[in-house]
Amino acid sequence: MRLLVGRIGRAHGILGEATIEVRTDEPDRRFAIGNKVQTDSQGELTITSGRVHNGILLLGFAGISDRNAIEKLRNVLIYCDVDIDEPGIDEDDYHVLQLIGCAAHLESGEKIGEVTDVINLPGQDLLAIATENGEILIPFVHQLVPVVDVKAKKVIVMPPDISGAI
Repeated sequence: MRLLVGRIGRAHGILGEATIEVRTDEPDRRFAIGNKVQTDSQGELTITSGRVHNGILLLGFAGISDRNAIEKLRNVLIYCDVDIDEPGIDEDDYHVLQLIGCAAHLESGEKIGEVTDVINLPGQDLLAIATENGEILIPFVHQLVPVVDVKAKKVIVMPPDISGAI
């Protein structure tokens, strides 16, 4: 699956490096030297250098060797082909896209709706669940979402108070 993993920012220095706004949990893997990444406007780019400077990822690309050339790529989105079904390090590892479409059930087994989105917020993620009475948002924490079974496309939720919402 093609996933958004970053955005090219401003040029850094005069040798064609760019700052990268990272949008992946695995930057070391996605932005490794030699990897090829895709863009909508520039086609495929090969990463030739990568380093962190003051907490900011800097990348260099094949064929881009000066500041003016990298400035032309500013705000270009970077994509990678990712196998979202690849086993993770832990058994509870899964990609957020695997959650979309999962049936949401209460502990009693009653189906309350379907996961339509995972909203990433600074404090925590939220599951957006479409119910018959509209959308509810549930903090995506283990205490409120104790079971996630991506193979069965099912999550068990324990919402704080949903009286009237479902």
